[in-house]
Amino acid sequence: MTDRTKLIQAALDCLKNSYAPYSQFNVAAAVLCASGKVYTGVNVENASYPAGICAERNAIFHAAACGEREITAIAIVGGKGGIVSDYCTPCGVCRQVMREFADPGKLTVIVAKSPDDYKEFTLAQLLPESFGPEFLK
Repeated sequence: MTDRTKLIQAALDCLKNSYAPYSQFNVAAAVLCASGKVYTGVNVENASYPAGICAERNAIFHAAACGEREITAIAIVGGKGGIVSDYCTPCGVCRQVMREFADPGKLTVIVAKSPDDYKEFTLAQLLPESFGPEFLK
């Protein structure tokens, strides 16, 4: 995996672009793909609440729109008012989207407060007994 510090920093750098006028909870994510490229995303809220998107899915869909099909790591940061004071773990929907583009036992999920203060999980730890594309073949 590329330097996790750089992946976390990419998410932190993108956090200012989050659009969260309703919840005031800003989130950013940076995804490392098998190609070695990094893609970022932020949460984007909407007055019609279900129409928004989480940062993790935004980053993954950004990567997919650029032709990527395999992610190897994701770094996630977030906090109220854009202040990162705790670890921000992905919601269930984002975990399932990660599952679409990664082997759950190999995907590294990093939740960080800073480049030096983070926790690391595999997707399998966060989404045990998951359903994936191989079940539909």
